[in-house]
Amino acid sequence: MVNQRGEAIVEIRGLVNRFGQHVVHDGLDLDIRRGEILGVVGGSGTGKSVLLRSIVGLKRPDGGTIRVFGEELQRLPSAQRARVERRFGVLFQRGALFSSLNLQENVALPLIEHVGLSRADAERLARVKLALAGLPPDAARLNPAELSGGMIKRAALARALALDPEVLFLDEPTAGLDPIGAAAFDRLLLTLRDALGFSVFLVTHDLDTLYSSCDRVAVIANKRVLVADSLPVVEDTDDPWIRDYFHGPRGRAASQAARHHSSPNGEER
Repeated sequence: MVNQRGEAIVEIRGLVNRFGQHVVHDGLDLDIRRGEILGVVGGSGTGKSVLLRSIVGLKRPDGGTIRVFGEELQRLPSAQRARVERRFGVLFQRGALFSSLNLQENVALPLIEHVGLSRADAERLARVKLALAGLPPDAARLNPAELSGGMIKRAALARALALDPEVLFLDEPTAGLDPIGAAAFDRLLLTLRDALGFSVFLVTHDLDTLYSSCDRVAVIANKRVLVADSLPVVEDTDDPWIRDYFHGPRGRAASQAARHHSSPNGEER
């Protein structure tokens, strides 16, 4: 388990996001700590993906501050902002792979554009990243249209890892996967986090992922973060949505499965 007092590498204070008259976030506070996997959950329309897009700079907040590695991206000159953005990787819900490029080319592209590697060197490194993500060597030449859902997720993860990020932002990475594929992705994410030491901001609705992978869970409700803590603390929070989500049949099943797969010394992840 990650040290819960780790350094905050992303600090969000008083965040406001709105679309026209519709307010999505109003005074939202949250930290992402170095080395942790932070799961982010909430009901439909609570703005989980909007929060992710705000952090990575794809949506300009309407109020509040977001500091990434101590810097406010929106205030930085473009060249300096690009250097900060190269320190994180993003995996969008549908993978967002370029359909006209094969997997090797998809992963090599950021290495060519942002690092300036030659095509040959970038594609060589891309094959390493694809292997890290659990794909076989012959997958490198496949196009996205030839892949299963699980392979698309792994390929998108390989591309997110291309620049050796310090923090990964994952938007519903197991959505659309069968339970076996989702569990395999969860194990892969844990293995890579433990080996490479990056942090993870994980938007999900998958209870199994929360119980098997996350060090902390943040619950978004009423336009703010209601609680951000370990699962036992979150489960005990007195809130109707939390009760329905974590203490319903699916929540109880996920909790029991996580306890069943706890480590031999009795400590759960």
